[in-house]
Amino acid sequence: MLFRMVSTVLAFCALTLPVSAASYPDRTIRMIVPFAAGGATDVLARLVAQALNAKWGQPVVVENQPGASGAIGTRAVMKAAPDGYTLLMASTGSLPMVSAGADDGAPLDVSKVLSPIAMGAAPAYLLVVPSTLPVTSAADLVRLAKEKPDGLTFGSSGVGAASHLSGVLFASSTGIKMLHVPYRGTSPAVTDLVAGRIDVMFAPGPVVQPYVQSGHLKALGVTDTKRSKFYPGVPAVSESVPGYQSVGWFGLLAPAHTPPEIVKQINQVIIAAMDTQEFRDHLAMLGAEPEPKTPEEFGHYINSDIAKWAKLIKDNDIQLPVTK
Repeated sequence: MLFRMVSTVLAFCALTLPVSAASYPDRTIRMIVPFAAGGATDVLARLVAQALNAKWGQPVVVENQPGASGAIGTRAVMKAAPDGYTLLMASTGSLPMVSAGADDGAPLDVSKVLSPIAMGAAPAYLLVVPSTLPVTSAADLVRLAKEKPDGLTFGSSGVGAASHLSGVLFASSTGIKMLHVPYRGTSPAVTDLVAGRIDVMFAPGPVVQPYVQSGHLKALGVTDTKRSKFYPGVPAVSESVPGYQSVGWFGLLAPAHTPPEIVKQINQVIIAAMDTQEFRDHLAMLGAEPEPKTPEEFGHYINSDIAKWAKLIKDNDIQLPVTK
């Protein structure tokens, strides 16, 4: 009798689990963006949401949950049911912030807390300075910083943000001093940069490119290891600072233990969308190209990125805001 009951339960599980994945999705999906509306992460989230909705005909609602440089929204997804109906559009800065909250301080293994689904893009930033600063290259900037007893000031969109960590990496790679000035977002930092109240910023290209074109700012470098077709004539920072690289990835994740069949299903929709001209055109507006990866490849990429920034944070004793 007991054997028959156990057999019945196992047979039921074998039938119901595949059906659950096969019927996905059959209701509204929430996609949480751990940053304010209007930023690059939010733009990409809405682009992906549109692709998923077009494929499945189910609403995909983008929900902004900003705070603690991305940690609040990220943790909300980590605590959600692993059923594919709560997704996270994350980016470079958000996961190191969560890692900083680990009790043992160890770098985060993303696969233990989230299920990587698909990488959207990995655009570089622009190293920009006011037009009045007497430099024309990253090498000039290093020389100027070394001439100033107190170094230079650099702005960012907040402690732990990619714009902050990019500046710390540049300073530590060149042995210069740069005083960090955090702002509540990219816009106020750029405003002060244009006005000359701060000296340097590592900023999203599409945000500062209009100021470069108008002559209010100078672009000294692209923060990838190679030049970008989106910023003709701008050298890579690594041409002056060998090995320097700071790119801002964007990608979709789900709570840990989300069924692999559902993860694969979402990944395939996003990969197909990346191959369309509409998707490529939207990414170009962010200064990026598609970066298709399998869930496994994306997970490895994230862990490598987190380890890099976690070491920088520890070596420079950066105190990140922690939200558990």
